[in-house]
Order: sequence, then C-alpha cells, then structure tokens
Amino acid sequence: MTNDILIKVEELTRYYGVQTGARPAVDNISFEVRRGEVLGFLGPNGAGKSTTMRMITGNLSPSHGRITINGIDILDQPKKAKADIGFLPELPPLYRELTVDEYLQFCARLNRISRDKQTNAIGTAKERCGLSDVGKRLIANLSKGYQQRVGIAQAIIHSPAVVVLDEPTVGLDPIQIREIRHLIRELSNEHSVILSTHILPEVQATCDRVQIINQGRLVLSDSIEGLIQRMQTSSLRLRTKNQINNNILLAIEGVVAVSVIDEDCVQIKHKPETNPAASIAKITVEQGWELLELTPDRRSLEEIFVDITTAEHTADEQIEKTEAAA
Repeated sequence: MTNDILIKVEELTRYYGVQTGARPAVDNISFEVRRGEVLGFLGPNGAGKSTTMRMITGNLSPSHGRITINGIDILDQPKKAKADIGFLPELPPLYRELTVDEYLQFCARLNRISRDKQTNAIGTAKERCGLSDVGKRLIANLSKGYQQRVGIAQAIIHSPAVVVLDEPTVGLDPIQIREIRHLIRELSNEHSVILSTHILPEVQATCDRVQIINQGRLVLSDSIEGLIQRMQTSSLRLRTKNQINNNILLAIEGVVAVSVIDEDCVQIKHKPETNPAASIAKITVEQGWELLELTPDRRSLEEIFVDITTAEHTADEQIEKTEAAA
C-alpha cells in the first residue's frame, strides 16, 4: 500500500563543486522504505552514505531528484517533512553539562511538543531507550553506550515516522552493541528505520533489507533472506578421521571437483542445481572414513561486499581506459 511507504527517494543526485566531468558524490539513486522496516545502508568510506543521509534528513539539498517523507516532499514542505524525521548523527548532538532530563526537555521544546505533552513524551522516550533510572544524571557521567541511548531518545522523542541512525554502535563494547541492536529492532515496531553503517554484522543482526552504495551508486538492494542465498556456495566441506579417496568422491553425481584443505579435510565443489550431501555421507560411512564434519561452505557478508565494490571499481577503471583510448 502506498501509505506504508514512509521514505521515497527518486533519482537522487548530489554534486560537490562545479568541475566539468566531476563524478557526483551521489549518483541517481532511488529506493523506498516501508513502515516497520529496518533498511541497512552499507558502503565503504567515501561511498556517499553520509551525503545521502544528510539529504534524506533535509540537512543538504540534492542537485537533482526528489525525497518524500511520509508522503511530504522535503523540498516543497521542509518543516512539515522534517517533523516526521528523527536523526542520530554519527556524533550524537549531546550537551554533556545537562542532565538527561534537562537535555530531553530541551529536545522536546525544539521539536515543538506542547508543554502539556512534554512530560509524557520524555517519559516514553526514556522508557523505550532504557533511560528511566538515569534521568537526573549528567550526560558527561554516562557511559558511551548510555550516551548513545540518549542520542536515540532525542531522535524519537517526537514520535517521528522515520528514524535515521548514522553509525549508532561505533565505539561501543559488545554488550552495549547488543543492547543498541535490540533497541533498533524495537523501534521498527512503530517507525521506519534507516541504519547507515560500515559494520557488516550489524546488518545481519538488525536489518530486514540491505543496500550497498559504492562511488555514489547503489550496487545492491536485497532482503536479508536474499543476502543469505547469495552467501551460499556450490561447495561442501568434508572432514573425516580416516583418509579420503578423492576418486570415489568424484564419481558421485553432481560432484565436479575435490580439493584438499588439509590431511583430513577436503572441499567438494558440485553443480549448483544438485546437492550431493546425502550421497557423500552415505559413501563416507560405507568406506569407513568415519565422518567428523559435512557442512556447506558459505561466503561471508564481507566477501560479498568486497566482491561487489571491487567489481564496480574495476568496471569503472575499464570504462575510463576505454574512453581515454577513444
């Protein structure tokens, strides 16, 4: 349904400078984010993530393109559109000399929450972010994890339709990271969330969809389920107690190659349309090799990320060489 689309980006482009032939920082990207969805926005440093986030939140105007927030064009009605956005930049905009309550009251006033509703809005934001017990404490005396929670609380205090989080777990310890990830998942119950990050496990643990931006262009847009399928490979890892006869494995239908990993482990490559795991297990037992491990090989999200961004860079270099030679 159209009213479930809370963020709509169409042909978004941004140039820095006016040099002839300059590459745009963001190059003609389009995507949508629906209600209740967490979108992971991935990319290497300098890929255009922060520029895109700044345009979506109204802090930077696009050179070309259109952004609508909850059906409102951010260029035509900037105040109304921004009222539906909560933003946590990479460096949270905190006043460390204030208490948590003082700071959130200030944020409530900035977001034009009426005086009679401020107490309830502050209490709700504190409860959702696990800050109910630290309202009287100075922000400067809080741990980095709690300061990040305060940053998220200011982003959601006015109950925006859209929440944009830029690198929300940078510098946190593993326990704090787990807590912030859980909080982000809870936010998706009532908001659309864009999570900009370069931390790959963050996406797998938190997001419903992932987009990869490289050199200003979207090079991948997929669901987490689709990403998991991309991580699957056409190979199996077999580890046994006794020595393996590779020729016997090569005779199994669908097996195309067997390579030795170490003295008791081999990698078995097979045709994508087949899965010879059951036959391999059966023969391993029949041959008395004593099966210790039979697992599918998987590419990591990091490997997919590197493959996509490297391929894009190589293609661009080839185009530039072709144009230079012409």
